[in-house]
Amino acid sequence: MEQQIEQQNNSAKFAFFYLLSLVSLIFMTTSVGIVIFQIINKLVVDLVRPYAGMFDSGAVKFAISAIIISAPIYYLTTWQINKNLYTGVLTKNSGVRRWLSYFILLVTSVVMLGWAIGTLNNFLNGDITLKFVLKALASVVIAGTVFSYYFYDIKREQLAGVKDRTINIFFYTTLAVVIITLVSAFFFIDSPKLTRDRNRDDNVLNNFNAIDNSLNSYYLENKKLPSNLEVLITEKRYLTEENIKDGVTGQKFDYKPGEDKMYELCATFLTSNKDLKDSRNDYMVTRWPHDKGYQCLNQRINSVEGLKEFKPLPVQ
Repeated sequence: MEQQIEQQNNSAKFAFFYLLSLVSLIFMTTSVGIVIFQIINKLVVDLVRPYAGMFDSGAVKFAISAIIISAPIYYLTTWQINKNLYTGVLTKNSGVRRWLSYFILLVTSVVMLGWAIGTLNNFLNGDITLKFVLKALASVVIAGTVFSYYFYDIKREQLAGVKDRTINIFFYTTLAVVIITLVSAFFFIDSPKLTRDRNRDDNVLNNFNAIDNSLNSYYLENKKLPSNLEVLITEKRYLTEENIKDGVTGQKFDYKPGEDKMYELCATFLTSNKDLKDSRNDYMVTRWPHDKGYQCLNQRINSVEGLKEFKPLPVQ
């Protein structure tokens, strides 16, 4: 009776190890693939389809987070499973081991097949050949490594008391590859501080856009530029107080009306956006290019003819 209870407890414990290793394996391998794919996107630029397969630093940051969390869990649970196989606590013909090993093979196969289909679909949609070949090779290597390991593991004849060289090679080689991929990823993203500074500058540019739209509306109605931005708040109610100042420092933007529908908006920026060649928000970079520090950005009122049908509602 006690032996039966102990076997049930062991079954529950090893089911937990196998399922946890499966979940962490999916996160880890997918994230390693994301990093490799994004590095390929960064290094192999498609001039014909610049927005397709563009480098995405956000995806790399997610992958870094997933690897840091999932990789230790995967290797710890795998080590626990192999240790118990070696000591004989987990037997070769254990139902938990066989069923869940095949289940892991099934799930990882489905995930990697979906990945391969997506890669091929991008190629058929015009991805350049070099980019497709590199991504396809990465997918095959990752899927092949995972599948071959679990297929080899489930077919092993001797487990208890045997230190399997192939299993050790897989364990330490893949661990080294994951660490190298993780370290490499940090070279392709901004630091958290720089990212925060860029986000703050983006907020400033969003306010610049709101001011620009309001100035165009004011010019459409009055055929002149306002003397100051407060006019757009008190008289026309196109803006709020929050739109004309830096949300972090509270410093109001400098506004300088000029001749021939020209004007300047000035603010202090923490970063330069002129080097953001892979930015997904090309409009902001093109419309409001700026260096680091105090910058005055020149703009011109849009064609009045193009604004005849446009009349924004006042801010409530």
